[in-house]
Amino acid sequence: MPNELRIGIIAGSTRPGRKADSVAKWVLEHATARTDATFELVDLVDFNLPLLDEAMPPMYRKYEHEHTKRWSAKIDSLDGFIFVTPEYNHATSGALKNAIDYLYQEWNNKAAGFVGYGSAGGTRAVENLRLIMGELLVADVRAQVALSLMADFENYTVFKPNPHHAKSLGTLLDQVVAWSKALKTLRVS
Repeated sequence: MPNELRIGIIAGSTRPGRKADSVAKWVLEHATARTDATFELVDLVDFNLPLLDEAMPPMYRKYEHEHTKRWSAKIDSLDGFIFVTPEYNHATSGALKNAIDYLYQEWNNKAAGFVGYGSAGGTRAVENLRLIMGELLVADVRAQVALSLMADFENYTVFKPNPHHAKSLGTLLDQVVAWSKALKTLRVS
């Protein structure tokens, strides 16, 4: 259906032993129970992006490399995003920042929500991403999910979220879908 919304759940870490994949799968499990959008997992590991290696600034969309063209096509196909981000040194991961910086127009006039995890619930990484999204003309929603390494991961490794996070995630999904739907009208006019 041409009006169907497509929301990408971006697993924002490529680090060995990462938690982003299990958290992103949890988000996807909750999201796919909905009927107001199609949700898909977009794992940075699958794109294998090196440090930004395009000669032209991304705003021109004159990509030389196949990995960039593939990444561009994926992000372009989506109407909104849920970024699953770890917090490394009070910011998002270098891998996620690098992936974001590859593109410009593909992000514009779309919505984003955030699921962070870390010792402080990933809140500082989310604040870092909010600043980046503003520059890319992405409308970030207010709701977010903050997962604690101490409380939501058994022995800091096995993801076992507290059940109360499901309600926060539901609110986040509601907002991302609503804003994605509204912003899609800007891109199709």
